[in-house]
This record gives sequence, C-alpha cells and structure tokens, in this order.
Amino acid sequence: MEYLNEAVMDAEVNARINSINNTAFFAGDIKDLLSHEFIASKGNPDVIITDPPRAGMHEDVVKAIVSASPERIVYVSCNPATQARDIQLMSCKYAVSAVQPVDMFPQTHHVENVVLLKRKS
Repeated sequence: MEYLNEAVMDAEVNARINSINNTAFFAGDIKDLLSHEFIASKGNPDVIITDPPRAGMHEDVVKAIVSASPERIVYVSCNPATQARDIQLMSCKYAVSAVQPVDMFPQTHHVENVVLLKRKS
C-alpha cells in the first residue's frame, strides 16, 4: 500500500522485471485501504513494513495497523521522535524486538531508524 499512485506503478514494473508474481500493490491512504473488508477479502498480513513521512503516522493509520494484527511490524523512520510516539500508541499490542539506527546522511544530525515490533502473546 502506497499513497502515491506513481510509486505503485513503479513497484508493479519492478515486480514484472524481477519476475516476482506473488505480490499485489494498492494505491491510496493506508487508513482507508486497510479496512476490515480488505482484510476479509485479502487475509491478515503477516508483516507490515511502514515508512511514514517525517511527521509520523496519523493516529487512524496506527489504529488500522493494530487492528490488522500482523505478527510483525517493521517501522522505518527518519524521525525517531515521531517513531517513538507511534510505537507508544502500538505498545498495547506490540513490543519492540530490535532497533537499528542507520546513518544514511553522514555529517548531519539525520538518521534513519528501523524498529522491529512483534505482537505480544
């Protein structure tokens, strides 16, 4: 699921080029797409990978992800502060399993942070 239709079209082209046939791509806002109806027709995701903008995820997006109840969530963020806020919102159902900062922008204060969340038993 990707907000930008152009990015979805690029993903579809890349999947064809790489002979990847077990994927489906959807354009739109995840808070609207990841509904109970979508999950009923497509099944529950095992993993959700999210890379929101610097402002983090809208509270409705967090609710949609938690409601989908994947086993794991991989949360990539360029803003650890909003990432921490969003992870706190998911802490009722998910626990942090691993954290890996990645310095993709040397000599600046910016850092990408990747967090693995696992559903609590």
